[in-house]
Amino acid sequence: MRIWLLLLFCLLAVVPQSFAVAVALFDEGHGQPFHVRGNGPLDLSQLAERFAANGFEVRTTTGTLDAEPLDGVTALVISGAFRPLSSGELAAVRTILDGGGSVVVMLHIAPPLGGVLELLNVDYANGILHDGSRAIDNNPQYIRVDRLASHPLTEGLVDFAVYGCWALRGTAPSVEPVAWTSTQGWVDLVPDGQPGPGDVRGPFAVAVAGHVAAGRYVVFGDDALFQNRFLEGSNRLLADNLVRWLSRGKSSD
Repeated sequence: MRIWLLLLFCLLAVVPQSFAVAVALFDEGHGQPFHVRGNGPLDLSQLAERFAANGFEVRTTTGTLDAEPLDGVTALVISGAFRPLSSGELAAVRTILDGGGSVVVMLHIAPPLGGVLELLNVDYANGILHDGSRAIDNNPQYIRVDRLASHPLTEGLVDFAVYGCWALRGTAPSVEPVAWTSTQGWVDLVPDGQPGPGDVRGPFAVAVAGHVAAGRYVVFGDDALFQNRFLEGSNRLLADNLVRWLSRGKSSD
């Protein structure tokens, strides 16, 4: 009897570690106007539901990203930040990656997240992408993206939509583009709303993924693609792929 009790005790001591609940923390402490608990068209409640449906515990924080709110976090989601992270917060993000966690970034305006992107070896263009050949509703900033890399994030996808997207570029070999515009894509550097000699043309990445230390990340150049208003059809499938990718761990790459 004592041996069985000892074995049972050992089993119970192991189970919480083996079946620990994955935790997704949504940062709302850097001026984000769109929230997980909100049900407005530009909020992220439906995205949070996709995380919950795939077994994640969804948390939010409006405070500083330091050791306390990040304790036990599997995936950190930073969407639509308007204020930069401090040096201490960047160090905390690096700690998540060092521990094998994941970071997801969606850009509304890119400059405030320059420090995060530098940590992830990602750079961004000085303007919003246009692609008239893939325009949605005749708006060249609303782009149907159909050039997709073979990646768990694009599994089963033919295309998805972005609604005001920053061009992205990896600055290290570990960064790979996940999706990009057609060759008719251009960045309005002038800016005058029209393609011209002062603008930069070519295919541009709208999403990139990579690794830092033991962790991994994905950066989307747009934060609208997962907002309630746009989370349908292929964008919803992309969201489900994202959540599954995060839940499987690094070995799924």
